[in-house]
Order: sequence, then C-alpha cells, then structure tokens
Amino acid sequence: MKLTVNIARILVGVLFIFSGLVKAIDPLGLSYKMEEFFEVWIADGYFPKLLTWVNSHAFMFSILMITLEVGLGVALLVGWRKKLTVRLLLLLMLFFTFLTSYVLFSGKIRSCGCFGDCIPLTPIQTFTKDIILLFLIILLLRKLKYIEPLFKELLPLAIVLLSVVGTALLQMYVVDHLPLADCLPYKKGNNILELRKMPADAVMDKKAYSFVYKKEGATKEYTAENLPDSSWEFVDRKETILEKGRNNVPKINDFSLADIDGNDSTETILNKPQSYLFFIKELVAGEDPWLNSFSDLHKKAIKENIPLYIITSDKQKVNQYFNQIHDFKVQVYTCDGTAIKTAARANPTLFKMKGPVVQAKYSWADLEDALK
Repeated sequence: MKLTVNIARILVGVLFIFSGLVKAIDPLGLSYKMEEFFEVWIADGYFPKLLTWVNSHAFMFSILMITLEVGLGVALLVGWRKKLTVRLLLLLMLFFTFLTSYVLFSGKIRSCGCFGDCIPLTPIQTFTKDIILLFLIILLLRKLKYIEPLFKELLPLAIVLLSVVGTALLQMYVVDHLPLADCLPYKKGNNILELRKMPADAVMDKKAYSFVYKKEGATKEYTAENLPDSSWEFVDRKETILEKGRNNVPKINDFSLADIDGNDSTETILNKPQSYLFFIKELVAGEDPWLNSFSDLHKKAIKENIPLYIITSDKQKVNQYFNQIHDFKVQVYTCDGTAIKTAARANPTLFKMKGPVVQAKYSWADLEDALK
C-alpha cells in the first residue's frame, strides 16, 4: 500500500505542478476562460451580483489559482503539512471536477482550459482526467500515514515558499513580456489570412430548418417544402442541428479590421508587403510608459516607409489619444475585443508583419527591441 500511495502522490503532485506551470506561462488565458464561465453563469441568473464582482477580479483569481496549483503540488511531493495539503487538493479537485462536468454536460463552453492553450483537451478527456485525480486524492486522504516528508525541519516549507514566489513572479513577468510559449493562432510565423479560412477537411453541421407563420392569432410551424400561402405572416425561422460536423471552425474566426467608416480593410492591410500592427485592448489613464518607445517606432516606420496601424476595440478614445492629444497622424482600425485579447496578451502589443504573416511580436515592455 505504501508503494501505491507514493505512486499516487507523485502522479498528483507532478500533474498539479505541470498544470499550473502550463497556465503560468499565459495567466491571462486562464483569466479570460474564468470570465467566460462567469459571464455564462451571470446570464443564467446564478448569483449575478457576486459573480459580477468576481468577474471584475478574474485576473487576480487566475494568478491565485495557478500559484495555488503549483504550491500544493510541490507541498505534496515534499510532504509539507500533509493533512492540510491533501485536504486543499481535494477541495481544489472537487471545484475542477465541477467545472469540467459543467463544460461536458452543459455544452455552453467549448473547453475548460485545464492545461491552457498549449495542450487543448476535449471536454470528455478533461472530465476523465479529473475523475482519476479525484480518486487518487481520496486515496491519499485515506492513507495519510504513508505520506512521509522528504526532508526534515524547515526545508520543505522553504521549498514550498520558493515555488509559490517563483510561480507568482513568472506570471508577473509574462503579463508584461508576452507568454513564454505562444500556442495561439497569432503566433510568430502564422499566416493570419490563411487561418481565417475554413479548414480543408471541414465537415459542416447537417441542419434542418422550419418556419413559423401566424394567421388570425394562430401560429403554426412549417417545413421548407410545405410553406403556407401568402395570407400567412412570417414570424420566425428555427434551425435544428441534425448531425454535428467536425473541424468546421477556422482557427481565426473573429479577426476583422474596419476603418473609421466601418469598411472591412482586413485583406488590404494584411496584403501590404510590410506593416506594423499596434494592438491596444484599452487605454489606462496615466499609464503609458511605452509612449516614448512608440514615438521612436513611429519615426522608424515613416523613415522606412512601413505603414503603422493602431488596432483597437475602442476607436473613439484611442483615435483621440494618438491623433488629437499626441498628433501622431496614424490610422486607427477597429477589431473585435475578443480577437484582440487572443492576439495581444500584453497591453499594448506590437506585431511586425510581412504580408499576412506574423514576423515578430513585442509587448509594450519590449518595444525597444523592435527598433533594432
């Protein structure tokens, strides 16, 4: 039994550390996934006031969650405060299992993001993983006597504290300097225009349509082959999925650049021989330490005749900042806020483009590197 418990201890500890570190290289990804859960629950009417507050602090909770995962995994491996550690692991695992079961059985969220964007798992895979981990943690709780510290005195505590501090510092670093591993569709070397296309092996959903008409206060539903005469008034069209397709969503399906008049300029911009795309999720008053670097970049772009575009979801505010307050005379294009969150983890983020291909990416803290 001691061998079984130690194997379970290693499996659980390593998986928690691995899961935490995979998310720690892109903590904003977990933050956005949390927001997705909260927004669905708020829309369904579950504790709207509480979840609205929690949603507004999603980034802080993602940092804490990731740090807790790594810290508990390390604590289990070194045997620090085994009863407290295993109980906290059980609570955390019950929470994760609830989330994965919600994803699997509700169908309202595509994935739980358990291993971040670098290791995508299907809902059934994540749910199965969590059930196995839950079983192993219950085993550890029942057989605590077989868990012995690897070191004596204060060394286990020091190792746990070091892992917690290191994980927190890692997350703070990548928030300013972009993820250490970019597993998103906008990573360096990817062709944005190509990834906006439907995959070649896509199988579309098989759908059936019905139409609702009304006449003299009565409503009735008809198929496309059996529509009523012109005396009936059309009310609604219903769509039913008969058979789900597969691989039928482009990897980039929400990226579109619109000019000041609302015209789609995506292909025009991305087909330029070279360009700079400067993404801004939001402007924070008084927090623009990147302004001088941007000014140097703007001069470099003019000198080398490379177009520089501002991409944002808040056109009016951003246009006022760059072209009225600072008089850069740059073109501002609007893009879906969710697409910007995916493309630009740091705020702001610069893309150096060669046609539609991402040649390089720089966070605001690394803009000086783009000037070399």
